[in-house]
Amino acid sequence: MPGDGSLEQLRRDGRIVVVGASLAGLRAAETLRAKGFTGSLTMIGDEPYEPYDRPPLSKQVLLGRADAGRTALPRLRFVDATWRLGSAATGLDMAARRVRLADGGEVPYDRLLIATGVRARPWPREAEAELDGVFVMRTRDDGAALARRLAEGPRRVLVIGAGFTGSEIASACRERGIDVTVAERGASPLVGALGGVVGAVAAEMHREHGVDLRCGVMVTALEGDAAGRVRAAHLSDGSAVETDVVIVSLGALRNTEWLAGSGLGAGPRGIACDAGCRAFDIRGIVTDDIYAAGDVARCPHPLFGYQFLSLEHWGNAVAQAEIAAHNMLSESAGRIPHMEVPAFWSSQFGVNIKSVGVPSMGTEILIAQGSLASRRFVGVYGYQGRVIGAVGFDQARWLPFYQELIEATAPFPPSFPTVDRHPDGQRPVDADFPDPSVPTHGPTVTLSGYSPADRRMTFTPAH
Repeated sequence: MPGDGSLEQLRRDGRIVVVGASLAGLRAAETLRAKGFTGSLTMIGDEPYEPYDRPPLSKQVLLGRADAGRTALPRLRFVDATWRLGSAATGLDMAARRVRLADGGEVPYDRLLIATGVRARPWPREAEAELDGVFVMRTRDDGAALARRLAEGPRRVLVIGAGFTGSEIASACRERGIDVTVAERGASPLVGALGGVVGAVAAEMHREHGVDLRCGVMVTALEGDAAGRVRAAHLSDGSAVETDVVIVSLGALRNTEWLAGSGLGAGPRGIACDAGCRAFDIRGIVTDDIYAAGDVARCPHPLFGYQFLSLEHWGNAVAQAEIAAHNMLSESAGRIPHMEVPAFWSSQFGVNIKSVGVPSMGTEILIAQGSLASRRFVGVYGYQGRVIGAVGFDQARWLPFYQELIEATAPFPPSFPTVDRHPDGQRPVDADFPDPSVPTHGPTVTLSGYSPADRRMTFTPAH
């Protein structure tokens, strides 16, 4: 690190580079400046746009209520940074402390924050993926292009995958009066994230709103016409769906390929970090000048057995970015761990769904308030005798209470009666999560073991 002076002074000077100019990257940059960092700050982003908000893309933008180009994230403060937008990072030289860019340039750093996030998993057959009318949903351009196509009034839309994003897209299509078919390889929508008990409720919501929901099937091929437009999809049960718009919602890929050969502990699961967001190298030794935050990070969480968690959550990206920024500027004694309880929300078919904790770790579920039939309920998840997560359907006001139970490692099932316990919530039942070795389209939390150097992962494509 250049310059002379105390460690405290050095921590606030020098060169910090942030790779990833989205939510986590922006909030980290703002926190660095708020905490007194006076050195040079460089923001690197592969898209040409300044940081924007992604949740509206699958909600308001698809409904025609917002423009994809007007989803910029609010700035909490001026960050005084050099912005290198539209040129992706392509390599990292840890020894020389340099980030290589697609445009041939190199950016030197003293401390580095990696917040490259995830991208949409594409359709595995490239020729079919390039058919006119086949979309993914992740970026501002994705949202704008799909919104334009939906505004044209397609005959039918096929959504492949009934996770949160796929379900939100299906909901938007039905609200616009567009016929939609959803193909989900799991037993129900949201099954990977919330389990089969809650997934059955989600399935009812789809069907009652006119969605042609097909579970337990995979799309085996997309068919195009002579002009290169998608016209049909073939399913594993032998059926076919005629469609002129296909949205591939098969989950996400973490943007770590550019780190191959760098020596950093990065792979398909993400970048392994300690609880303070410092990245590990491939030998499992923690670095002191490289940090990770947001969807791309794998961090051990003390509330969840110190297993590495990767979280695709808006709130987690903000919290982790602030922790990483604080620790980048602090001496070892002043560093703090990332202890935020995961939280996630979705809005679909007129219902607000919010979860806290890690429901997908749960083996049992108790309907602690309301009822499944009314679709106004709180489901509490248990794992090895403790409360591990909770989900509310139109009952978000109760979630802070259950978050406290998770933080206190309260016993499961909760011993207290609740004010509106329904007869179908008197005892816990199997949460009915699918076999974790079989990919589904829904999880927003990925548990990835205990080894910081584990870079192995397999995915079975939907064909």
